[in-house]
Amino acid sequence: MSKPIIAIVGRPNVGKSTIFNRIIGDRLAIVEDKPGVTRDRIYSAGEWNGRAFSVVDTGGIEIDGEDQIMKSVRMQAELAIEEADVIIFMVDAKDGLTIADDEVAQMLLRSRKPIVVAVNKVDNLNRHDDIYEFYNLGFGTPIGISGAHGMGIGDLLDAAVEKLPELTEEHYEDDVIRVALIGRPNVGKSSLVNALLGEERVIVSDVAGTTRDAIDTPFERDGQKYVLIDTAGMRKRGKVYETTEKYSVMRALKAIERADVVLVLINGEEGIIEQDKHIAGYAHEAGKASIFVVNKWDVVEKDEKTMKNFTQDIREQFLFMTYAPIVFLSALTKQRLHKLLPIVTRASEQHALRIQTHLLNDVLSDAIAINPPPTDKGRRLRINYATQVAVKPPTIVLFANDPDMMHFSYERYLENKIRAAFDFEGTPIRIFTRRKSDED
Repeated sequence: MSKPIIAIVGRPNVGKSTIFNRIIGDRLAIVEDKPGVTRDRIYSAGEWNGRAFSVVDTGGIEIDGEDQIMKSVRMQAELAIEEADVIIFMVDAKDGLTIADDEVAQMLLRSRKPIVVAVNKVDNLNRHDDIYEFYNLGFGTPIGISGAHGMGIGDLLDAAVEKLPELTEEHYEDDVIRVALIGRPNVGKSSLVNALLGEERVIVSDVAGTTRDAIDTPFERDGQKYVLIDTAGMRKRGKVYETTEKYSVMRALKAIERADVVLVLINGEEGIIEQDKHIAGYAHEAGKASIFVVNKWDVVEKDEKTMKNFTQDIREQFLFMTYAPIVFLSALTKQRLHKLLPIVTRASEQHALRIQTHLLNDVLSDAIAINPPPTDKGRRLRINYATQVAVKPPTIVLFANDPDMMHFSYERYLENKIRAAFDFEGTPIRIFTRRKSDED
């Protein structure tokens, strides 16, 4: 079951990113304070009045000149129209209704997607009358908001969430492992799907972005049922790959939400680039089991140290995903392809593993005895006990006398001890520290 997507669309400089940040702030998001996690995000998981969703900011495009503004705005709107379930159309009360606003509105009208008009910079009551001209857009009642002061954000979210589609349960059986393939354009996602299936089921081309749709493909191997979710392409006109690349995350987000295991594909011929870290970060932050797949290994010039050096590079570049196994293969020649599915199955099992409470506390007690918790001004953190509260990913709650004294380095130490005892290969672990109460 995937979360619906709310996209924020509008011309440059209307305050899209400010409202995006306000929505995240209102959600009181828990952000991991761990080294190596890429923070440059254009999306976040959100929740409002019990409805979970992903919110996407389509801002941040660099514009080379005035003649590029309309092209940029048009492209943003096209992408949001295609992928989003609800669109927040941002306009600026100070500027009034502009030609660029009207062009976006025409595209949105043709899309028949649910639209909420947010009139930003309504910073005081004197500006409230400025929203009325935006009725001319044809999307119903505009909502006056102020990104600078945080006014009206609740009303905006009420309107957007009300238009979200109802969640639908998927009909795959419980024993089916859902595998999403993610990666930047031209890393070989479709080729890998074809290689695993043993037949040409997906159109493959050397041109980045040629796959037109995300495709679910069920198959069975050695008695285990799988569903491959290929997130490869964007529908787009013209050669705008470089500009649109980061917006392809909207489709990847939907696939990641539905997956049990995520294959993060890396182009072995080109090596690791910053975009790879962004893409992997989506899977990590969603709490999914993950595997690095280094594709096109057949065309890499190799010696006895090449694989070792590439492995070391992945570990250094992806410090936040040291749990993820690495598979080197070639989808084209099927070199080492047989190694992949057993690792996928193993990662899925670990992702759903539940530890008995007494075993978990035995490991915790040993870890604390070897390396006691830190002290602060004479006070020592005292961890009373632990329990696993969820799977997919395994989530552990530590009950302690003062959660504020838990340093991320000591939490990481405990995580490493738990991993060593129970493996958990391929899956992140989430650890939370709560204050022990009398009821506990």
